[in-house]
Amino acid sequence: MKEIRILDKTFREFIPEETIQLRIEQLAKQLNKDLAGKDVVFLGILNGAFLFAADLFRRINLEARISFVKLASYEGTTSSGTIKELIGWNEDIRNKTIIVIEDIVDTGNTLERIVDELIIRKAFEIKIATMLYKPEAYKKKIPLDYVGIEIPNDFVVGYGLDYNGYGRNLPSIYTLIPE
Repeated sequence: MKEIRILDKTFREFIPEETIQLRIEQLAKQLNKDLAGKDVVFLGILNGAFLFAADLFRRINLEARISFVKLASYEGTTSSGTIKELIGWNEDIRNKTIIVIEDIVDTGNTLERIVDELIIRKAFEIKIATMLYKPEAYKKKIPLDYVGIEIPNDFVVGYGLDYNGYGRNLPSIYTLIPE
């Protein structure tokens, strides 16, 4: 089993690149089917979702746009519980179907903040697509429409996810090995 070291932590490969890409292909097929004929804007949440958003959006066969916002709530290996808006909104989303693209949904705090903003901005319909979902950690009632892979409530890196800014470039997803 592959292990890597990032800063002061050791991680073990958890989800290989091939599994990730296969699941993205399946999600894209479902999105293409479900969203046919709709006015769609994909909204990627930076920094973590940039790889997932790119891989997913390249497989979308709709007339659609993509934009990004950046919010943060992680410090080290745990959620800080505080959402800090870092980059604002620049799209008119009134009467549009919005697909929020998340790297991972754990507590749901970031997701709730984004959905609240989209409601204020009069989105017609809001759907959530996440690569990873931690059902044990989820505390909100917002439905997740497109879930790539459900995972335990463990800290993970790779495929856009980071540990103190490092590890985003890994093509597979790795889980923290407890010390």
